Amino acid sequence: MKKFSLTAIARAELREASTSSNGRAARTVFGGHEHTLRQTVIALAAGTELQEHENPGEATVLVLGGRIRISSNNEQWEGRDQDLLILPEGKTQITALEESSILLSVAKLGN
Repeated sequence: MKKFSLTAIARAELREASTSSNGRAARTVFGGHEHTLRQTVIALAAGTELQEHENPGEATVLVLGGRIRISSNNEQWEGRDQDLLILPEGKTQITALEESSILLSVAKLGN
């Protein structure tokens, strides 16, 4: 068994994002290409966007801190501290409305 402090990881990634030229930083805490499930802590400076990406299966975003907006299919949803958002099928974009950290969980379906 492994144990992680998502709070500590998010804090470290936020520090890195604040000095990064693209305003973001990420660390995979579980899974990877060889697993079905992948969980990644992503830190975003205020105003930073994760450009549209195709949802490869089932995905959720847990807002660890801050406030974000998810855009997909001409619709938008906002999330803030401790909100869990279920990502729709298709392409989604995530925008940090303020300095934010999220836990992105993705379960790849099929090949």
